[in-house]
Amino acid sequence: MKFLDQTKIYVRSGNGGAGAVSFRREKFIPFGGPDGGDGGRGGDVWIESADGLNTLIDYRYQQHFKAQTGGHGMGQNRHGANGESLVLKVPTGTQVLDEDKETILADLDKPGMRVLLARGGNGGFGNAYFKSSVNQAPEHANPGLEGEERTLWLRLKLIADAGLVGLPNAGKSTFLRAVSGATPKVADYPFTTLHPHLGVVTVGEGERFVMADLPGLIEGAAEGTGLGTRFLGHVERCVALVHLIDATDEDPAAAYETVRHEIEVYGAGLDEKPEIVALNKIDAMTREEAEEKRESLAEAIGKEVRLVSGVSGAGVRDLVNEIAAMLRERRVEERKEAAPQTDWAP
Repeated sequence: MKFLDQTKIYVRSGNGGAGAVSFRREKFIPFGGPDGGDGGRGGDVWIESADGLNTLIDYRYQQHFKAQTGGHGMGQNRHGANGESLVLKVPTGTQVLDEDKETILADLDKPGMRVLLARGGNGGFGNAYFKSSVNQAPEHANPGLEGEERTLWLRLKLIADAGLVGLPNAGKSTFLRAVSGATPKVADYPFTTLHPHLGVVTVGEGERFVMADLPGLIEGAAEGTGLGTRFLGHVERCVALVHLIDATDEDPAAAYETVRHEIEVYGAGLDEKPEIVALNKIDAMTREEAEEKRESLAEAIGKEVRLVSGVSGAGVRDLVNEIAAMLRERRVEERKEAAPQTDWAP
């Protein structure tokens, strides 16, 4: 299945049904009066987040969606049927934006959330509605109201706990394969990963977290160089960033600064997220060389640096446990912030 994280759709709710003009005509009842029924209401257009989806590919080949029109009223005071509503299923984490692509109308960041996109038109009144003491035989009825029509953008931001960032060929996909059951493409050339991949990492019994592997960033990504920073939106919801650096690189500090610069230029609070820095591919060098590079990089960036290898598995489990502990602490803090504050009284 192809990955699609942004698409344009056109939605239209159903028109309301027209009211009927009808008069009661039965034997021995010469003055039956009006009995035209009301029209039915047009169907609404809803959008709902659903589990089990991780791409907007369903909206790649169909962009126009229209709800059902309400049924027309009929004689004998029969009302028209309401039009059937339309529900669009999208992955959890999808944002609905207005046509300007900037105004966020809804953020479906939890499973089962449902938002009304377009309200159906009301049905028109039949002539029985207009009957009065001064107009006992009205010969007019209302047409149904038209539905709403909108042009919208859907933008998916994957729900992940930790996001892997780094330069192309830093070994992010290999690391994700080593810690989860995900199978992203792995090759010895840059930009092997062309779209984000998700993997579920199991730490212990009953403890899991989701890790996202993003396409590599290069210098000038904020200006659109390479694949740009489009996919960085998928780590906006991440609790922590895992920055992998190729240990065989001649200047790991420069590689780190390149990616950090693009993250800071992108904004959206990514530069404020907790970050774990790790030198990857230490299997390609001796232990002494790896330690020397680790100490040099830690001194240059002022942060602790870990040593890992997605191929041999060295240091991988320790790094996963550290990520899990960080996520655990963050969730505790979020629960404390969300807890209602009550004033104590004796």
